[in-house]
Amino acid sequence: MLLSSLKVLDFSTLLPGPFATMMLADLGADVLRVEAPNRADLTRHLGEKDSDGVSYVHKTLNRSKRSLGLDLKSPEAIEIIKKLVMDYDIVVEQFRPGVMERLGLDYDALKAINPALIYCSVTGYGQTGPYKGRAGHDINYLAISGLASYTGKKHEGPLPVGFQIADVAGGSMHAVTGILAAVVHRTQTGEGQYLDISMTDAAFALNAMAGAEAAGAGVDAVRESMVLNGGSFYNHYETKDGRYFSVGGLEPPFMKRLCDVIGRPELFENGLDYSQSSQAPLVDALKTAFKTKDFAEWQKVFAEIDACVEPTLSINEACQHEQIQARNMIVEVENNNAAPIKQIACPIKFSSGEAQYKFTGATLGKHSEQVLSECGYSPEQIDALKAAKVIK
Repeated sequence: MLLSSLKVLDFSTLLPGPFATMMLADLGADVLRVEAPNRADLTRHLGEKDSDGVSYVHKTLNRSKRSLGLDLKSPEAIEIIKKLVMDYDIVVEQFRPGVMERLGLDYDALKAINPALIYCSVTGYGQTGPYKGRAGHDINYLAISGLASYTGKKHEGPLPVGFQIADVAGGSMHAVTGILAAVVHRTQTGEGQYLDISMTDAAFALNAMAGAEAAGAGVDAVRESMVLNGGSFYNHYETKDGRYFSVGGLEPPFMKRLCDVIGRPELFENGLDYSQSSQAPLVDALKTAFKTKDFAEWQKVFAEIDACVEPTLSINEACQHEQIQARNMIVEVENNNAAPIKQIACPIKFSSGEAQYKFTGATLGKHSEQVLSECGYSPEQIDALKAAKVIK
């Protein structure tokens, strides 16, 4: 496997850290979750649950990861971590700044044991700055980063986005990028690395286009004022039966086909001028046209027309879509001796090697004895640690 040489000790919960380590596990890394028996991951109880009472969210985010139930407030538990760090030389944690230091598990403490350690901290605001100890959620990071300011309707305000942009596109993806960059650096130099991933920093960096104008020219993006945020015909349009189609054909050939399909070829010239006043007649024509047919009818119309017009699908519909199916983006994963569960696959395709899915998210502490045995603990020592509630 592509990342089979990597061994990751994962202290994270909820979404950003677990999504990052899921990606690493999918690509072959050995990921060991360290979970507190008295502070279970809330994703175990979030949303729909399988027959064993554990959520599908948890079983997906934590697939292929072994689980070590460990009370980190115990000195014996800290010693276990220090032994593991000799072998698991990548650490991912998501506590507020200072928590791991108070436990004696901060980067400097563990680096003294293993100088090649790569240690990644994922937090809302980072390890420095006036907000470093402040609580936050995805919606807050999007607000502070400026991303939310130009997303939504002009007269209705910012939208509460349905998926976690700052958590995943920000925290998770940048954590994986940073970890793999640090692995390359370590391969070249033998040196470890500390990574400080701020979800707010990462969300701020996602302002790729609007941010370039704001930083360079001091021009602020405004809701429904840009080509890509509702200021042009690039948008979703309601059908006769209350469904929606996405229209994105900004380039002239696509735009011409679109105007021809709706029977308004004369509006092609309006589309070429990206000012809102010029585009307004085309926008109005599209709103009127899409309401003349239902969703299924428009699917048939655009099935053979390459105009960057596609149906706006539910997630269940997306799972069944021919393109998603052809790309093998739904996989069946072994589910702890029960029937396999369908999950969304790793999206990265390689010419040599492929993602692997060992099992769905494990029960808390399922692999504790196995892990400690691999660390050299005897059965008697393991029993004593269980009796003392150091491990679960």
